[in-house]
Amino acid sequence: MKSSKKTSIKVFIADDHEIVRRGLKTIISEAGDLTVVGEAENGAEALKALRKLEVDVVLLDYDMPVKNGLDVLIELKALRPKLPVVILSIFPEDHYGARFLKAGASGYIGKSSASTQLVDAVRRVAGGGKFISPELADKLVSELSRDSEKHPHEILTDREFQVFNLIAAGKKLKAIAEELNLSINTVSTYRSRILTKMQMENNADLTLYAVKSGLIK
Repeated sequence: MKSSKKTSIKVFIADDHEIVRRGLKTIISEAGDLTVVGEAENGAEALKALRKLEVDVVLLDYDMPVKNGLDVLIELKALRPKLPVVILSIFPEDHYGARFLKAGASGYIGKSSASTQLVDAVRRVAGGGKFISPELADKLVSELSRDSEKHPHEILTDREFQVFNLIAAGKKLKAIAEELNLSINTVSTYRSRILTKMQMENNADLTLYAVKSGLIK
C-alpha cells in the first residue's frame, strides 16, 4: 500500500461544472495509480491553487468563466513550464487541439471521449509523453503540408484568438480588456488585426464565422 501511494499520479481538475468534476473524479478513482489532489471551478481559482499545490498533471477545461483554458494554459506554462496539462473540451480536436498543443498542452481530449481516454492520457503525459487522438494526429500531419490552406482563425496568434472568441461571444471591448488585463486601446488594436487577417468587416462577421465553424456554442 505504501508503494502504491508513493507512486500515485497527483491530478488537479479545473472545470466549472460540478457534475463534470464529479464524473472525472469517479473515473480517476477507479484507477489505482491516480489521485485527485485538488480542483477549481474557474481559471483564476486554478492558477491560485496551482501556485502552491504540488501536482503531476492538470486536467483543464477550455470553456471556463473568469479565465478560459487557453489563457490559463499560457500563464501556467510560464509559471511551471514542465507541468503536463491535458485540455478537456466539448469541441472536437480539429477545432482547438492543434492550437492548444502549440501553446504547450501535453494532450487534448473531447469530453465525449473522456470515459475511455482519460486514464490513458493522464498516465502518458505524467510519463513525459503527449496524448493525441488519431484524428488530431492526422490534422497535425496535414497541417505540415497545407500551411497555405489554413482556415482564417488558424492564422491568429494565441492572444488574437482569445480576443476573437470573446468578441464572437458578444462581449464588449471594455469587458474583454478587464478579463484579459489589457487596456481598451490594446484590445481595439487586436480587434483591428483580427478583422484584417480574417478579411472581415465587423463583429457580426466574426460571430457568424465562429458559429458556422463550431467555435462557439
